[in-house]
Amino acid sequence: GPDFQKPDYNSPETFRFDSVQTDTTVNLSWWKLFNDPVLDTLIATALRENKDVLVAAARIESARVNIGYTRADQYPTFSYSVGAGTGNYMGVKQASVSNNFYAYPELNWEIGFWGKYRRLNEVAQADLLASEYGKRTIQMSLISTVASTYFELLSNKEKLLISKNTLDSRDSGLLIIEARYKWGVVAELDLNQSQVQRAISAAAVPQYKRAVATTESTLSILIGNNPGAIETVNTIKDMDFPPNIPNGLPSQLLERRPDIKQAESELMSQNAQIGVAEAMRWPSLSLTGMFGAASSDLSSLTTGGLAWSAGGSLLGPIFQFGKNKKRAEMARFETEAKLYEYESTVMQAFKDVEDALISIQTLKEELIAQEMRYKAATNAEMLSENRYSLGETSYLEVLDSQRQSFEAQLDYTQTRSNLLSSYIELYKALGGGWLSQDEENDAAAANEGP
Repeated sequence: GPDFQKPDYNSPETFRFDSVQTDTTVNLSWWKLFNDPVLDTLIATALRENKDVLVAAARIESARVNIGYTRADQYPTFSYSVGAGTGNYMGVKQASVSNNFYAYPELNWEIGFWGKYRRLNEVAQADLLASEYGKRTIQMSLISTVASTYFELLSNKEKLLISKNTLDSRDSGLLIIEARYKWGVVAELDLNQSQVQRAISAAAVPQYKRAVATTESTLSILIGNNPGAIETVNTIKDMDFPPNIPNGLPSQLLERRPDIKQAESELMSQNAQIGVAEAMRWPSLSLTGMFGAASSDLSSLTTGGLAWSAGGSLLGPIFQFGKNKKRAEMARFETEAKLYEYESTVMQAFKDVEDALISIQTLKEELIAQEMRYKAATNAEMLSENRYSLGETSYLEVLDSQRQSFEAQLDYTQTRSNLLSSYIELYKALGGGWLSQDEENDAAAANEGP
């Protein structure tokens, strides 16, 4: 079969929305840039306790053991056989009853002339690499998911707080409107409109209570715990955005992203299967030998002479209606399919980076606009309430200002959460965050140079 050749993939020279355009690779504990001890603890716990990570770790150990299991097939096997029998039938009926006793060790060895066992070892080693990169892919996705869910929790808690504050404000406003309506100062329409606005904010409170609870449950499962409350210190407004990220060059993704390396290892494994299939088209040579004792009387088993035998056999296919040839062809087509899967994984990696870059770029612009809207809307709400108290405007203006202020605060919170999540998606797309501490130290020492 063919030796494995690393796929030659022509990647673009730069990312389309890359404003930094540097060749510095990024692979660090990026979540620590947010300076949130709760987030650090959640991620550390998830990497230690998450069930998907534990499953991946167990599969790595299984793949590692499988290398030794597969390698053993290329060496001779030693076994023993002890037996006894009696009767008057030994292939044909005998005139008298005879006894048979034997004990011997036996050697069997199938010599892999055509490289079948060497290729099987390649398969096992490539499968181990794939499982290790698979674990890193799970870890990278887990870190990103925990961080995104954590920011979603902060966002929901902020929205719940906004809803409660708005409800308190509208409760106070409704009491004033009810008193004015009682004394005939305002019309019943103003009272009804105030009741509607109060009900809208009242309905939002349980909605975000539910969102907080479900997000906490999701986070609890991610860190390997039963659903429970998650205590937080910072708010979504306290979270600072990380500095500009050195995105690196597109070609570096081929070495940095564990899912690409996993796809490459799976391609390597399948390529070795071609060699296994080709070897099965050729004869196999087996050697056998035994050395022991045999007797018709148990008492003379050790005194009767030694018995031994040695032999070899050559077994090969002659005519099987093209079965062995088709097996090799199937392996080649499966390898071709794995190559396309690898290329698809690479293309998706480039897309992930481009999507994250444009999301950060546009969400920054959107956040600026949402912040202006939020400040203007809250100020307009205060001014309209003052104007209404002085009798300079209708209550309709107050209601509209309250509605816009409430929506603007919620939208600003959501946009801020989306921008934080976009930074997370970029780190994930760049393949950052899965290096162990030893690997990080080695990378830092390599970058420092002599």
